[in-house]
Amino acid sequence: MLDWSFIIENTPMYIKAAIFTLKIASIGIIYSVLIGLIASVILYFKIPVLRQLITGYVELSRNTPLLIQLFFLYFGLPKLGIMISSELCGIIGLSFLGGGYMTEAFRSGLESVGKNLVESGLSIGLSNMQVAKYIIIPKAISVSIPPLCANIIFLIKETSVFGVVALEDLVFVAKDLIGLYYKTDEALFMLVVSYLIILLPLTTILHFVERRVRYAEYGN
Repeated sequence: MLDWSFIIENTPMYIKAAIFTLKIASIGIIYSVLIGLIASVILYFKIPVLRQLITGYVELSRNTPLLIQLFFLYFGLPKLGIMISSELCGIIGLSFLGGGYMTEAFRSGLESVGKNLVESGLSIGLSNMQVAKYIIIPKAISVSIPPLCANIIFLIKETSVFGVVALEDLVFVAKDLIGLYYKTDEALFMLVVSYLIILLPLTTILHFVERRVRYAEYGN
Protein backbone atom coordinates (compact mmCIF):
# COMPACT_ATOMS: atom_id res chain seq x y z
CA MET A 1 0.00 0.00 0.00
CA LEU A 2 1.12 3.51 -0.75
CA ASP A 3 1.88 5.88 2.10
CA TRP A 4 -0.64 8.59 1.27
CA SER A 5 0.47 10.87 4.08
CA PHE A 6 3.97 10.89 2.55
CA ILE A 7 2.50 11.65 -0.88
CA ILE A 8 0.39 14.54 0.43
CA GLU A 9 3.30 15.94 2.42
CA ASN A 10 5.65 15.98 -0.57
CA THR A 11 3.20 17.01 -3.29
CA PRO A 12 4.31 20.69 -3.07
CA MET A 13 7.84 19.61 -4.04
CA TYR A 14 6.50 17.96 -7.18
CA ILE A 15 4.37 20.99 -8.02
CA LYS A 16 7.40 23.25 -7.72
CA ALA A 17 9.49 20.86 -9.83
CA ALA A 18 6.75 20.59 -12.45
CA ILE A 19 6.54 24.38 -12.78
CA PHE A 20 10.31 24.59 -13.11
CA THR A 21 10.35 21.79 -15.68
CA LEU A 22 7.65 23.50 -17.76
CA LYS A 23 9.53 26.79 -17.57
CA ILE A 24 12.74 25.32 -18.96
CA ALA A 25 10.84 23.23 -21.51
CA SER A 26 8.82 26.22 -22.74
CA ILE A 27 11.89 28.37 -23.28
CA GLY A 28 13.71 25.51 -24.99
CA ILE A 29 10.74 24.77 -27.25
CA ILE A 30 10.37 28.42 -28.28
CA TYR A 31 14.05 28.60 -29.24
CA SER A 32 13.73 25.25 -31.00
CA VAL A 33 10.90 26.56 -33.15
CA LEU A 34 12.86 29.71 -34.04
CA ILE A 35 15.94 27.66 -34.94
CA GLY A 36 13.79 25.27 -36.97
CA LEU A 37 12.12 28.09 -38.91
CA ILE A 38 15.38 29.79 -39.84
CA ALA A 39 17.21 26.56 -40.64
CA SER A 40 14.35 25.14 -42.75
CA VAL A 41 14.19 28.32 -44.85
CA ILE A 42 17.94 28.06 -45.46
CA LEU A 43 17.55 24.44 -46.55
CA TYR A 44 14.48 25.19 -48.67
CA PHE A 45 16.18 27.96 -50.63
CA LYS A 46 19.46 25.99 -50.80
CA ILE A 47 21.63 28.86 -49.58
CA PRO A 48 25.28 27.91 -50.28
CA VAL A 49 27.59 27.11 -47.34
CA LEU A 50 24.81 27.75 -44.80
CA ARG A 51 22.90 24.81 -46.24
CA GLN A 52 25.83 22.46 -45.58
CA LEU A 53 26.29 23.84 -42.06
CA ILE A 54 22.59 23.41 -41.26
CA THR A 55 22.59 19.87 -42.61
CA GLY A 56 25.56 19.02 -40.38
CA TYR A 57 23.83 20.62 -37.38
CA VAL A 58 20.60 18.66 -37.97
CA GLU A 59 22.47 15.37 -38.21
CA LEU A 60 24.52 16.13 -35.09
CA SER A 61 21.56 17.24 -32.98
CA ARG A 62 19.29 14.36 -33.98
CA ASN A 63 21.90 11.63 -33.66
CA THR A 64 23.31 12.48 -30.24
CA PRO A 65 21.32 11.98 -27.01
CA LEU A 66 20.36 15.02 -24.96
CA LEU A 67 22.19 13.43 -22.03
CA ILE A 68 25.50 13.55 -23.94
CA GLN A 69 24.84 17.12 -25.06
CA LEU A 70 24.20 18.20 -21.47
CA PHE A 71 27.37 16.48 -20.27
CA PHE A 72 29.37 18.37 -22.88
CA LEU A 73 27.80 21.71 -21.96
CA TYR A 74 28.04 21.27 -18.21
CA PHE A 75 31.33 19.42 -17.83
CA GLY A 76 33.11 19.97 -21.14
CA LEU A 77 32.78 23.70 -21.67
CA PRO A 78 34.36 24.61 -18.29
CA LYS A 79 37.51 22.84 -19.54
CA LEU A 80 37.56 25.47 -22.30
CA GLY A 81 37.01 28.28 -19.81
CA ILE A 82 33.30 28.69 -20.59
CA MET A 83 31.10 28.56 -17.50
CA ILE A 84 27.31 28.42 -17.79
CA SER A 85 24.63 27.85 -15.19
CA SER A 86 22.68 24.61 -14.91
CA GLU A 87 19.50 26.35 -16.05
CA LEU A 88 21.15 27.86 -19.13
CA CYS A 89 22.74 24.50 -19.85
CA GLY A 90 19.30 22.87 -19.88
CA ILE A 91 17.85 25.54 -22.17
CA ILE A 92 20.74 25.37 -24.63
CA GLY A 93 20.72 21.58 -24.67
CA LEU A 94 16.99 21.34 -25.26
CA SER A 95 17.09 24.08 -27.91
CA PHE A 96 19.99 22.40 -29.70
CA LEU A 97 18.24 19.04 -29.73
CA GLY A 98 14.80 20.41 -30.56
CA GLY A 99 16.08 22.72 -33.28
CA GLY A 100 17.15 19.74 -35.37
CA TYR A 101 13.76 18.07 -35.10
CA MET A 102 11.86 21.30 -35.70
CA THR A 103 13.99 21.98 -38.79
CA GLU A 104 12.94 18.69 -40.31
CA ALA A 105 9.30 19.33 -39.44
CA PHE A 106 9.26 22.73 -41.11
CA ARG A 107 11.33 21.50 -44.04
CA SER A 108 8.84 18.72 -44.76
CA GLY A 109 6.07 21.31 -44.77
CA LEU A 110 7.88 23.64 -47.15
CA GLU A 111 8.86 20.84 -49.50
CA SER A 112 5.27 19.58 -49.62
CA VAL A 113 4.33 22.70 -51.59
CA GLY A 114 4.64 21.57 -55.19
CA LYS A 115 6.20 23.85 -57.78
CA ASN A 116 3.00 23.54 -59.82
CA LEU A 117 1.05 25.27 -57.04
CA VAL A 118 3.54 28.13 -56.91
CA GLU A 119 3.60 28.46 -60.68
CA SER A 120 -0.19 28.41 -60.80
CA GLY A 121 -0.33 31.24 -58.29
CA LEU A 122 2.15 33.31 -60.25
CA SER A 123 0.32 32.58 -63.53
CA ILE A 124 -2.93 34.10 -62.24
CA GLY A 125 -1.18 37.32 -61.30
CA LEU A 126 -0.27 36.79 -57.65
CA SER A 127 2.92 38.43 -56.44
CA ASN A 128 5.67 36.45 -54.73
CA MET A 129 4.45 37.75 -51.36
CA GLN A 130 0.87 36.73 -52.12
CA VAL A 131 2.00 33.28 -53.25
CA ALA A 132 3.89 32.89 -49.97
CA LYS A 133 0.93 34.18 -47.93
CA TYR A 134 -1.90 32.28 -49.59
CA ILE A 135 -0.22 29.15 -50.95
CA ILE A 136 3.18 28.28 -49.46
CA ILE A 137 2.66 29.22 -45.79
CA PRO A 138 -0.85 27.69 -45.30
CA LYS A 139 0.17 24.47 -47.03
CA ALA A 140 3.49 24.24 -45.16
CA ILE A 141 1.83 24.87 -41.79
CA SER A 142 -0.86 22.23 -42.32
CA VAL A 143 1.79 19.63 -43.13
CA SER A 144 4.16 20.72 -40.35
CA ILE A 145 1.66 20.82 -37.47
CA PRO A 146 1.55 17.05 -36.72
CA PRO A 147 5.35 16.61 -36.44
CA LEU A 148 5.63 19.91 -34.56
CA CYS A 149 3.09 18.72 -31.98
CA ALA A 150 4.90 15.38 -31.66
CA ASN A 151 8.21 17.21 -31.20
CA ILE A 152 6.78 19.38 -28.41
CA ILE A 153 5.66 16.30 -26.46
CA PHE A 154 9.01 14.63 -27.15
CA LEU A 155 11.01 17.61 -25.87
CA ILE A 156 8.98 17.86 -22.66
CA LYS A 157 9.65 14.19 -21.96
CA GLU A 158 13.35 14.72 -22.69
CA THR A 159 13.55 17.08 -19.69
CA SER A 160 13.65 13.95 -17.54
CA VAL A 161 17.46 13.89 -17.93
CA PHE A 162 17.97 17.43 -16.60
CA GLY A 163 18.89 16.05 -13.20
CA VAL A 164 22.38 15.14 -14.47
CA VAL A 165 23.27 18.85 -14.49
CA ALA A 166 21.77 19.47 -11.04
CA LEU A 167 18.49 20.91 -12.27
CA GLU A 168 15.69 20.21 -9.80
CA ASP A 169 13.22 18.76 -12.26
CA LEU A 170 10.62 16.09 -11.53
CA VAL A 171 13.00 13.15 -11.87
CA PHE A 172 15.57 14.89 -9.64
CA VAL A 173 12.97 15.34 -6.90
CA ALA A 174 11.85 11.70 -7.17
CA LYS A 175 15.42 10.41 -6.93
CA ASP A 176 16.08 12.74 -3.99
CA LEU A 177 13.06 11.44 -2.05
CA ILE A 178 13.98 7.83 -2.78
CA GLY A 179 17.51 8.44 -1.54
CA LEU A 180 16.35 10.16 1.64
CA TYR A 181 13.32 8.12 2.67
CA TYR A 182 13.48 4.93 0.57
CA LYS A 183 9.88 5.56 -0.48
CA THR A 184 10.40 4.24 -3.99
CA ASP A 185 6.78 3.36 -4.80
CA GLU A 186 5.41 6.67 -3.55
CA ALA A 187 8.10 8.76 -5.27
CA LEU A 188 7.66 7.00 -8.60
CA PHE A 189 3.87 7.14 -8.31
CA MET A 190 4.00 10.93 -7.88
CA LEU A 191 6.48 11.18 -10.76
CA VAL A 192 4.19 9.30 -13.14
CA VAL A 193 1.15 11.29 -12.04
CA SER A 194 3.05 14.56 -12.49
CA TYR A 195 3.98 13.76 -16.09
CA LEU A 196 0.44 12.60 -16.84
CA ILE A 197 -1.00 15.85 -15.46
CA ILE A 198 1.38 17.81 -17.69
CA LEU A 199 1.23 15.74 -20.87
CA LEU A 200 -2.36 14.53 -21.14
CA PRO A 201 -3.97 18.01 -21.28
CA LEU A 202 -1.18 19.26 -23.55
CA THR A 203 -1.64 16.32 -25.89
CA THR A 204 -5.38 16.99 -26.04
CA ILE A 205 -4.80 20.67 -26.84
CA LEU A 206 -2.26 19.87 -29.55
CA HIS A 207 -4.59 17.30 -31.13
CA PHE A 208 -7.34 19.94 -31.15
CA VAL A 209 -5.01 22.44 -32.85
CA GLU A 210 -4.01 19.79 -35.39
CA ARG A 211 -7.65 19.02 -36.22
CA ARG A 212 -8.51 22.72 -36.55
CA VAL A 213 -5.62 23.31 -38.93
CA ARG A 214 -6.56 20.25 -40.98
CA TYR A 215 -10.18 21.40 -41.11
CA ALA A 216 -9.15 24.90 -42.20
CA GLU A 217 -6.97 23.42 -44.94
CA TYR A 218 -9.08 20.53 -46.19
CA GLY A 219 -12.51 21.14 -44.69
CA ASN A 220 -12.70 17.76 -42.93
